[in-house]
Amino acid sequence: MAAILIAEDEKGMQEIIVDYMKRDGHTCITADDGIDAVSILKNNPVDLAILDIMMPHLDGFSVCRIAREMYNLPILFLTAKGTEEDKLKGYDYGADDYVTKPFSPKVLAAKVNALLRRCGGIPQEIMRAGDITLLPSSHTASVRGKEIELTYKEFELLRFFMQNKNQVFSREQLLNRIWGYDFEGNTRTVDTHIKTLRQKLGDESRHIVTLIRSGYKFEV
Repeated sequence: MAAILIAEDEKGMQEIIVDYMKRDGHTCITADDGIDAVSILKNNPVDLAILDIMMPHLDGFSVCRIAREMYNLPILFLTAKGTEEDKLKGYDYGADDYVTKPFSPKVLAAKVNALLRRCGGIPQEIMRAGDITLLPSSHTASVRGKEIELTYKEFELLRFFMQNKNQVFSREQLLNRIWGYDFEGNTRTVDTHIKTLRQKLGDESRHIVTLIRSGYKFEV
């Protein structure tokens, strides 16, 4: 997970970006103008910055220049100014990437994660299905950006499902894969863990499908 500065004066746009960053497990610090963004950079550890160019008081180019004097962090410009001249200016100021409005939040999230991976800011492995995000390296899971508390076996069960999407597994197969061949319990253990896992996933439990007389599959 990374700490991301989002400097965007349009509140609606800001909320959309925050929502998509949190879905990937990141924490967000928001700024409504350029001066606020600089203050955040001076007083908070930040792993990546998303800067709108046309902000009140201090524009994104100036914030980028100041940030570059303090840190060597990935910077992504988000703006309605999409001309080649503007993009070249952004890169001259030290931006790493550039997204032009209107944009796809999913594409923005993919660019952010790619920059963080390149700079070592997030683990290489991140797993997603629907609104579920798993970070195996830290053994954490979240739904729509909110972390959920899973037991070790619940996490391993969910990870196995997400690694093998749309495949049907019997209770015996799940028992052997997650608990091991020498486990002395019975298949009801699988049902119990899936029941509690579904409760914790909330609406996203829809992905775990029960097949009568066959077992379970994680349907995406």
